[in-house]
Amino acid sequence: MKKEIYCRIVCMLSLLTVVQSTAFAEWPERQINYIIPFGPGGESDVSARIQQSFFKSKFGQSLVISYKPGGGGSVGWSQLNKQSDDGYTIMGVNIPHVILQPAKANVGYETNDINIFYMFHYTPDAVVVKDNSPFKTLRDLTDYAKSNPGKLTMSGSGKASANHFAQINFDKMANIKTTYVPFKGTGASMTALLGGQVKAAWGFTTAGANHRGKVRLLAVAMDQRHPLFPDVPTFKELGFDISGGAYRGMAVPEGVSESTRKELSDAFGALNKDKSFIQKMLEGGFTLLDISYENMDEFMKEKSDYYITLATEAGLLD
Repeated sequence: MKKEIYCRIVCMLSLLTVVQSTAFAEWPERQINYIIPFGPGGESDVSARIQQSFFKSKFGQSLVISYKPGGGGSVGWSQLNKQSDDGYTIMGVNIPHVILQPAKANVGYETNDINIFYMFHYTPDAVVVKDNSPFKTLRDLTDYAKSNPGKLTMSGSGKASANHFAQINFDKMANIKTTYVPFKGTGASMTALLGGQVKAAWGFTTAGANHRGKVRLLAVAMDQRHPLFPDVPTFKELGFDISGGAYRGMAVPEGVSESTRKELSDAFGALNKDKSFIQKMLEGGFTLLDISYENMDEFMKEKSDYYITLATEAGLLD
């Protein structure tokens, strides 16, 4: 009897080991190709590189990053659904880009063509000035703008971008008129600010992290202060109901199954809860999100309604 019970226990333990090994072997079985639809060096690339460094240790497989730049991301997104649909190819996604690009023109894809499975962070909009700027507070900047309509030049990352909409929204709320100067990317926008081509910039909190000692943030578009900048007030603290920025996540080709989309969402969601990952992202000036696949439709509807309404009111859509 004892021998029979022992054999049963050994068999059960062996079966459990096989089940557990199978579960871990199911996904991912090999490396994941991670396409960034921009060139290297921007926030999309930097945040993906942070994911890359933690993904290997957590799941035992590599995220292999490649780039498909062009058209502010549209070249990559227009080709997303032509990629392999085996679940081992994903692509970075940015909002408001994937909402406004197809709303403005024929860019080879529609917003609903982009199958986003997880949104993991955003870079909050921020008003940025040089460290030696005479604008010490947001009030200093708005007072100047009111006294000098249109003379306050502010750089930003492209037209119809998160920075551009922050400028439109803020000008309306503050009852001021500033001149927005679009550049190709946040790097070029910050270079213009540091070179004295503009008086201020609509940038992101990442600008403060990347240019410490050279720039100063006057306000951040968050519900609470960013832990990296505890002395910088939020717009809401200063009386402006502004919160948001450029949102980033990942999408898969349309042929990827619902179960695999959920699996991917759970995996990157687990990555977003890793304490070391969280700390690394915050040190870079990023702010984490946790929008899972199950909640993506609601999130996208909310953001689409907001940006389409704002762009229409600003006359940016035909």
